[in-house]
Amino acid sequence: MNKPRIAVVGTPGKWSTEVLADRLEALTGFRAVVSMADVELRLDTQQLLYKDLDLTQLDGIVVKKISEQYAPAAEDRIRMLAFAEQKGVKVFSSTHSIGSLINRLSGTLALQAGAIPMPKTRITESPELAFATVREFGAAILKPLYSTKARGMIMLDQEKSDAEVRAALATYRESQSIYYIQQKANLDGRDLGMVFVGGEYLCTYARVGNKESWNTTIHSGGHYEVFDSNLDLIELGRRAQACYDLDFTTVDIALTDNGPVVFEVSAFGGFKGAWEGCGIDAAMVYAEHVLAQLGKRDTQPLSDVTRTTVND
Repeated sequence: MNKPRIAVVGTPGKWSTEVLADRLEALTGFRAVVSMADVELRLDTQQLLYKDLDLTQLDGIVVKKISEQYAPAAEDRIRMLAFAEQKGVKVFSSTHSIGSLINRLSGTLALQAGAIPMPKTRITESPELAFATVREFGAAILKPLYSTKARGMIMLDQEKSDAEVRAALATYRESQSIYYIQQKANLDGRDLGMVFVGGEYLCTYARVGNKESWNTTIHSGGHYEVFDSNLDLIELGRRAQACYDLDFTTVDIALTDNGPVVFEVSAFGGFKGAWEGCGIDAAMVYAEHVLAQLGKRDTQPLSDVTRTTVND
Protein backbone atom coordinates (compact mmCIF):
# COMPACT_ATOMS: atom_id res chain seq x y z
CA MET A 1 0.00 0.00 0.00
CA ASN A 2 1.34 3.43 -0.94
CA LYS A 3 2.12 5.78 1.90
CA PRO A 4 -0.19 8.80 2.11
CA ARG A 5 0.80 12.24 0.90
CA ILE A 6 0.04 14.79 3.60
CA ALA A 7 0.77 18.51 3.39
CA VAL A 8 1.16 20.93 6.29
CA VAL A 9 -0.49 24.34 5.93
CA GLY A 10 1.47 26.80 8.02
CA THR A 11 4.29 29.31 8.01
CA PRO A 12 7.38 28.07 6.15
CA GLY A 13 10.49 28.36 8.32
CA LYS A 14 8.62 28.48 11.63
CA TRP A 15 9.51 25.72 14.09
CA SER A 16 6.00 24.47 14.83
CA THR A 17 5.20 24.17 11.12
CA GLU A 18 8.51 22.60 10.16
CA VAL A 19 8.64 20.12 13.03
CA LEU A 20 5.20 18.79 12.11
CA ALA A 21 6.32 18.45 8.48
CA ASP A 22 9.47 16.67 9.74
CA ARG A 23 7.41 14.16 11.71
CA LEU A 24 5.04 13.45 8.82
CA GLU A 25 7.97 13.07 6.43
CA ALA A 26 9.64 10.62 8.82
CA LEU A 27 6.48 8.50 8.79
CA THR A 28 5.52 8.79 5.11
CA GLY A 29 8.53 9.94 3.09
CA PHE A 30 6.50 12.88 1.72
CA ARG A 31 6.98 16.52 2.69
CA ALA A 32 5.09 19.66 1.69
CA VAL A 33 4.79 22.91 3.63
CA VAL A 34 2.09 25.15 2.19
CA SER A 35 1.74 28.91 2.66
CA MET A 36 -1.87 29.92 2.02
CA ALA A 37 -0.68 33.31 0.77
CA ASP A 38 0.57 31.53 -2.36
CA VAL A 39 -2.35 29.17 -2.94
CA GLU A 40 -4.56 29.62 -6.00
CA LEU A 41 -8.08 28.23 -6.36
CA ARG A 42 -8.82 27.52 -10.01
CA LEU A 43 -12.51 26.85 -10.33
CA ASP A 44 -12.25 26.45 -14.10
CA THR A 45 -9.90 23.47 -13.71
CA GLN A 46 -11.15 22.36 -10.27
CA GLN A 47 -7.68 22.70 -8.74
CA LEU A 48 -6.29 24.17 -5.53
CA LEU A 49 -2.68 24.88 -6.40
CA TYR A 50 0.39 25.64 -4.31
CA LYS A 51 3.16 26.08 -6.85
CA ASP A 52 2.99 22.83 -8.86
CA LEU A 53 1.20 20.86 -6.13
CA ASP A 54 -2.54 20.31 -6.48
CA LEU A 55 -3.85 20.07 -2.93
CA THR A 56 -6.99 18.28 -4.11
CA GLN A 57 -4.84 15.30 -5.11
CA LEU A 58 -3.41 14.79 -1.61
CA ASP A 59 -4.55 12.26 0.96
CA GLY A 60 -4.55 14.78 3.78
CA ILE A 61 -3.88 18.37 4.79
CA VAL A 62 -2.91 19.32 8.34
CA VAL A 63 -3.58 22.95 9.19
CA LYS A 64 -0.92 24.08 11.65
CA LYS A 65 -1.35 27.80 11.00
CA ILE A 66 -3.91 29.42 8.73
CA SER A 67 -2.43 32.91 9.15
CA GLU A 68 0.17 34.70 11.24
CA GLN A 69 -2.65 36.77 12.72
CA TYR A 70 -6.33 35.95 12.94
CA ALA A 71 -8.45 38.19 10.73
CA PRO A 72 -11.57 37.91 8.57
CA ALA A 73 -9.23 37.08 5.68
CA ALA A 74 -8.29 33.87 7.51
CA GLU A 75 -11.88 32.72 7.06
CA ASP A 76 -11.44 33.11 3.29
CA ARG A 77 -8.41 30.83 3.45
CA ILE A 78 -10.46 28.26 5.32
CA ARG A 79 -13.12 28.39 2.61
CA MET A 80 -10.44 27.69 0.01
CA LEU A 81 -9.28 24.64 1.97
CA ALA A 82 -12.91 23.53 2.18
CA PHE A 83 -12.77 23.10 -1.61
CA ALA A 84 -10.13 20.39 -1.19
CA GLU A 85 -12.22 18.88 1.59
CA GLN A 86 -15.21 18.72 -0.75
CA LYS A 87 -13.00 16.89 -3.23
CA GLY A 88 -12.39 14.16 -0.66
CA VAL A 89 -9.16 15.35 0.97
CA LYS A 90 -9.16 14.85 4.74
CA VAL A 91 -8.36 18.14 6.51
CA PHE A 92 -7.10 18.13 10.11
CA SER A 93 -8.96 19.69 11.84
CA SER A 94 -12.02 20.00 9.60
CA THR A 95 -12.58 23.41 8.03
CA HIS A 96 -15.94 23.65 9.78
CA SER A 97 -14.32 23.10 13.18
CA ILE A 98 -11.45 25.55 12.80
CA GLY A 99 -13.71 28.08 11.10
CA SER A 100 -15.90 28.27 14.20
CA LEU A 101 -12.87 29.20 16.32
CA ILE A 102 -11.26 31.92 14.21
CA ASN A 103 -13.80 34.43 15.50
CA ARG A 104 -13.63 34.80 19.29
CA LEU A 105 -17.35 35.42 19.64
CA SER A 106 -18.44 32.25 17.83
CA GLY A 107 -15.92 30.25 19.85
CA THR A 108 -17.19 31.74 23.10
CA LEU A 109 -20.82 30.99 22.26
CA ALA A 110 -19.92 27.32 21.66
CA LEU A 111 -18.31 27.14 25.11
CA GLN A 112 -21.34 28.78 26.67
CA ALA A 113 -23.64 26.27 24.95
CA GLY A 114 -21.50 23.54 26.52
CA ALA A 115 -21.92 25.09 30.01
CA ILE A 116 -18.15 25.64 30.33
CA PRO A 117 -17.17 28.04 33.15
CA MET A 118 -15.61 31.24 31.82
CA PRO A 119 -14.80 34.66 33.25
CA LYS A 120 -17.74 37.07 33.18
CA THR A 121 -18.11 38.20 29.58
CA ARG A 122 -20.26 40.89 27.97
CA ILE A 123 -20.64 41.74 24.28
CA THR A 124 -22.25 44.94 23.00
CA GLU A 125 -22.02 47.61 20.31
CA SER A 126 -22.96 50.38 22.74
CA PRO A 127 -20.09 52.54 24.08
CA GLU A 128 -22.15 53.47 27.15
CA LEU A 129 -22.99 49.86 28.00
CA ALA A 130 -19.34 48.95 27.46
CA PHE A 131 -18.24 51.72 29.83
CA ALA A 132 -20.73 50.58 32.48
CA THR A 133 -19.49 46.98 32.15
CA VAL A 134 -15.85 47.98 32.60
CA ARG A 135 -16.71 49.92 35.74
CA GLU A 136 -18.86 47.08 37.08
CA PHE A 137 -16.11 44.49 36.48
CA GLY A 138 -13.48 46.62 38.21
CA ALA A 139 -10.70 45.19 36.09
CA ALA A 140 -11.62 44.22 32.55
CA ILE A 141 -9.95 43.16 29.33
CA LEU A 142 -11.05 44.26 25.88
CA LYS A 143 -10.44 41.39 23.48
CA PRO A 144 -10.42 41.68 19.69
CA LEU A 145 -12.64 39.16 17.92
CA TYR A 146 -9.65 38.13 15.80
CA SER A 147 -6.38 37.73 17.72
CA THR A 148 -3.92 35.24 19.20
CA LYS A 149 -1.31 35.39 21.96
CA ALA A 150 -3.11 38.35 23.63
CA ARG A 151 -2.29 40.63 20.68
CA GLY A 152 -4.48 43.72 20.59
CA MET A 153 -5.97 43.12 24.03
CA ILE A 154 -6.39 46.12 26.33
CA MET A 155 -6.45 45.78 30.12
CA LEU A 156 -8.42 48.39 32.06
CA ASP A 157 -8.17 48.40 35.85
CA GLN A 158 -9.73 50.40 38.67
CA GLU A 159 -6.95 52.99 38.55
CA LYS A 160 -8.02 54.21 35.12
CA SER A 161 -10.05 57.42 35.18
CA ASP A 162 -13.40 57.65 33.42
CA ALA A 163 -11.76 59.69 30.68
CA GLU A 164 -9.02 57.08 30.21
CA VAL A 165 -11.54 54.24 30.03
CA ARG A 166 -13.66 56.10 27.46
CA ALA A 167 -10.56 56.88 25.41
CA ALA A 168 -9.50 53.22 25.47
CA LEU A 169 -12.98 52.14 24.41
CA ALA A 170 -12.90 54.60 21.52
CA THR A 171 -9.48 53.38 20.41
CA TYR A 172 -10.62 49.76 20.57
CA ARG A 173 -13.72 50.50 18.50
CA GLU A 174 -11.63 52.04 15.71
CA SER A 175 -10.61 48.52 14.66
CA GLN A 176 -13.44 46.41 16.13
CA SER A 177 -17.09 46.10 15.15
CA ILE A 178 -18.25 45.19 18.64
CA TYR A 179 -17.05 45.31 22.25
CA TYR A 180 -15.98 41.96 23.69
CA ILE A 181 -15.32 42.58 27.39
CA GLN A 182 -14.14 39.98 29.88
CA GLN A 183 -13.62 40.42 33.60
CA LYS A 184 -9.95 40.05 34.50
CA ALA A 185 -9.40 36.85 36.43
CA ASN A 186 -7.25 36.85 39.57
CA LEU A 187 -4.40 34.53 38.60
CA ASP A 188 -1.34 33.38 40.49
CA GLY A 189 0.95 34.52 37.69
CA ARG A 190 0.25 31.55 35.45
CA ASP A 191 -2.39 29.90 33.33
CA LEU A 192 -2.56 26.41 31.84
CA GLY A 193 -2.45 24.86 28.40
CA MET A 194 -4.11 21.45 28.30
CA VAL A 195 -3.27 19.42 25.19
CA PHE A 196 -5.67 17.03 23.46
CA VAL A 197 -5.08 14.84 20.39
CA GLY A 198 -8.16 13.34 18.78
CA GLY A 199 -10.13 14.25 21.88
CA GLU A 200 -7.73 12.32 24.14
CA TYR A 201 -5.80 14.05 26.93
CA LEU A 202 -2.04 14.29 26.38
CA CYS A 203 -0.56 16.64 29.00
CA THR A 204 -0.84 19.99 30.76
CA TYR A 205 1.75 22.75 30.89
CA ALA A 206 1.77 26.08 32.69
CA ARG A 207 2.55 29.43 31.12
CA VAL A 208 4.27 31.47 33.80
CA GLY A 209 4.41 35.24 33.41
CA ASN A 210 7.49 37.39 33.83
CA LYS A 211 5.75 39.74 36.32
CA GLU A 212 6.20 42.67 33.94
CA SER A 213 3.05 41.98 31.90
CA TRP A 214 -0.56 41.43 32.91
CA ASN A 215 -0.75 38.35 30.66
CA THR A 216 1.31 35.15 30.78
CA THR A 217 1.86 34.52 27.07
CA ILE A 218 5.28 33.54 25.77
CA HIS A 219 4.88 36.45 23.34
CA SER A 220 4.96 38.74 26.41
CA GLY A 221 7.97 37.09 28.04
CA GLY A 222 6.44 34.14 29.87
CA HIS A 223 7.88 30.63 29.97
CA TYR A 224 6.61 27.04 30.12
CA GLU A 225 6.59 24.70 33.11
CA VAL A 226 5.10 21.26 33.66
CA PHE A 227 1.79 21.09 35.56
CA ASP A 228 0.24 18.02 37.16
CA SER A 229 -3.52 18.24 36.48
CA ASN A 230 -6.03 16.39 38.63
CA LEU A 231 -8.88 14.37 37.14
CA ASP A 232 -11.47 17.10 37.67
CA LEU A 233 -9.37 19.65 35.81
CA ILE A 234 -8.71 17.21 32.96
CA GLU A 235 -12.44 16.55 32.72
CA LEU A 236 -13.08 20.29 32.42
CA GLY A 237 -10.56 20.50 29.58
CA ARG A 238 -12.10 17.48 27.91
CA ARG A 239 -15.58 19.02 28.09
CA ALA A 240 -14.31 22.31 26.67
CA GLN A 241 -12.56 20.78 23.66
CA ALA A 242 -15.58 18.52 23.08
CA CYS A 243 -17.56 21.66 22.17
CA TYR A 244 -15.72 21.41 18.85
CA ASP A 245 -14.51 18.56 16.65
CA LEU A 246 -10.76 19.13 16.69
CA ASP A 247 -7.95 16.70 15.94
CA PHE A 248 -5.41 18.72 17.91
CA THR A 249 -5.96 21.56 20.33
CA THR A 250 -4.89 23.25 23.54
CA VAL A 251 -7.44 24.43 26.09
CA ASP A 252 -6.46 27.60 27.96
CA ILE A 253 -7.49 27.26 31.61
CA ALA A 254 -6.95 29.60 34.55
CA LEU A 255 -7.07 28.70 38.24
CA THR A 256 -8.92 31.51 39.99
CA ASP A 257 -10.22 32.27 43.48
CA ASN A 258 -13.62 31.02 42.33
CA GLY A 259 -12.37 27.84 40.71
CA PRO A 260 -11.00 27.01 37.24
CA VAL A 261 -12.28 28.87 34.18
CA VAL A 262 -11.65 28.34 30.50
CA PHE A 263 -10.35 31.28 28.49
CA GLU A 264 -10.54 29.64 25.08
CA VAL A 265 -9.94 26.56 22.97
CA SER A 266 -7.32 26.92 20.25
CA ALA A 267 -8.25 26.31 16.61
CA PHE A 268 -4.82 24.75 16.02
CA GLY A 269 -2.78 24.48 19.21
CA GLY A 270 0.98 24.62 19.57
CA PHE A 271 3.72 22.10 20.20
CA LYS A 272 6.24 24.13 22.19
CA GLY A 273 4.33 24.07 25.46
CA ALA A 274 4.12 20.27 25.47
CA TRP A 275 7.78 19.98 24.43
CA GLU A 276 9.33 22.55 26.76
CA GLY A 277 6.88 22.15 29.64
CA CYS A 278 6.15 18.41 29.56
CA GLY A 279 8.98 16.90 27.51
CA ILE A 280 6.45 15.38 25.09
CA ASP A 281 6.79 15.44 21.30
CA ALA A 282 3.19 16.41 20.57
CA ALA A 283 4.00 16.91 16.89
CA MET A 284 4.84 13.21 16.57
CA VAL A 285 1.75 12.18 18.52
CA TYR A 286 -0.35 14.34 16.20
CA ALA A 287 1.35 12.97 13.07
CA GLU A 288 0.63 9.41 14.20
CA HIS A 289 -2.99 10.36 14.89
CA VAL A 290 -3.32 11.81 11.38
CA LEU A 291 -2.02 8.63 9.78
CA ALA A 292 -4.27 6.48 11.93
CA GLN A 293 -7.28 8.54 10.88
CA LEU A 294 -6.37 8.16 7.23
CA GLY A 295 -6.27 4.41 7.77
CA LYS A 296 -3.01 4.05 5.85
CA ARG A 297 -0.52 3.82 8.69
CA ASP A 298 2.16 1.30 7.67
CA THR A 299 5.07 2.63 9.69
CA GLN A 300 6.14 2.19 13.30
CA PRO A 301 6.41 5.09 15.77
CA LEU A 302 9.88 6.54 16.00
CA SER A 303 11.50 5.31 19.19
CA ASP A 304 13.76 8.32 19.55
CA VAL A 305 12.98 11.79 18.23
CA THR A 306 15.84 14.30 18.25
CA ARG A 307 14.98 17.58 19.88
CA THR A 308 14.81 20.46 17.41
CA THR A 309 15.90 24.00 18.32
CA VAL A 310 12.92 26.27 18.86
CA ASN A 311 13.21 29.53 16.94
CA ASP A 312 9.65 30.87 16.82
